[in-house]
Amino acid sequence: MAEKTKLLSSILGGEQVPPHLARSVIEERLRSAILDGRLAPGVALRQQELATLFGVSRMPVREALRQLEAQSLLEVVAHKGAVVAPLIGEDAVDTYALRVILETEALRQSVPLLTHDDIALARSYIAQLENETRHAEIGRLNRLFHMSLYAKATNRKLLRLIEIELNEEERFLRFHLSTMGLGKLTQDDHNALVDAASDKLLEQAVAVLERHLNNAKHTISNYLKQQSNA
Repeated sequence: MAEKTKLLSSILGGEQVPPHLARSVIEERLRSAILDGRLAPGVALRQQELATLFGVSRMPVREALRQLEAQSLLEVVAHKGAVVAPLIGEDAVDTYALRVILETEALRQSVPLLTHDDIALARSYIAQLENETRHAEIGRLNRLFHMSLYAKATNRKLLRLIEIELNEEERFLRFHLSTMGLGKLTQDDHNALVDAASDKLLEQAVAVLERHLNNAKHTISNYLKQQSNA
């Protein structure tokens, strides 16, 4: 157990955190370590080990683990407790099919209301993505880019659902970049999407978004088929 705690300390940092910040700090450190691969799929995360590491009670640890489970970054396994989830789950294809439905609707609501500042913000995320190679940061910027184009959607619950799905995609992006041997994402679709949104070409923007998401869905589908045939 001491060896496991030492390993976690090297990954997450071992300094104690203020009690009022414990849940959010622990969640963010675990989330970052999962997204960038320092905590590999299948690694068990014990509440008491984490509580000891950060010098807190088990309550904020339990809350942090629940949040990460809700984001599909952790899953509860019998006799092991919370473990880091696989990079690609069996429902990944369904997730992308759902994203097509949710995000095209948000885009339809938002594009007519987007301002020059909204478009400039979206382009700024593309510029950052062009030069970013850290997987966790690519995922974060990608999420912010998409949400900047959906931000003016009038259905706020729709936006909350989309943000949940985009949080899941941050993990897929690391899988995608790793399996394809890529250091960063191509921004062709993102540029085309912003150009169409800027010109208020709604149907063109929706078509670009559908193609963008369906390409990712096909990548996952092909990977899962290869795994099942291996």
